[in-house]
Amino acid sequence: MKKPLLVVLAFGCVTLFAGTSAIAQDTQAQTSANQSAQSSTDKDIDLLRKDIRSQKKQLIAANVPLTDAEAQAFWPVYDRYTADLVNVNNDKYQLIEEYAQGYDTITDAQADDWSMRLLKLDSAVTSLRLQYQPAFRKVLPAKKAALYEQIERKAQLLIDVQVAAAIPIAQP
Repeated sequence: MKKPLLVVLAFGCVTLFAGTSAIAQDTQAQTSANQSAQSSTDKDIDLLRKDIRSQKKQLIAANVPLTDAEAQAFWPVYDRYTADLVNVNNDKYQLIEEYAQGYDTITDAQADDWSMRLLKLDSAVTSLRLQYQPAFRKVLPAKKAALYEQIERKAQLLIDVQVAAAIPIAQP
């Protein structure tokens, strides 16, 4: 069950960010029909992001053995962490969408700004993990908390690789 969830998670990420690449190809002369299609794409992306979160939760549940008491304490902390992570990822998605819309005409100043904003978002994710680690450690023994962090990190790295693969490379 572990490998299929990773494959589904990876496929979901590819599908999610294939939509982002399509955004880069849109022109500013969109008709209202195209705007409706964009709204539909945004809704599809939102659904895919929710599905990825659900799959990630299933992946953690399948790989981190929790007693009933641990599960009762762990999942509310995980849900709070995920809600906070969604906020950071919303900002990351907006940044990627912004880049995708103008990567072929990006100026040096815009490239600098984009790079710095992306690095700050990466830092925000790390800060969030550091912030929540004591809470996870409080509800789990050290080895299970470490296992959770490994699974969480591997899943996030897989998502990040898929996102990076979908983002067009800046041309000097």
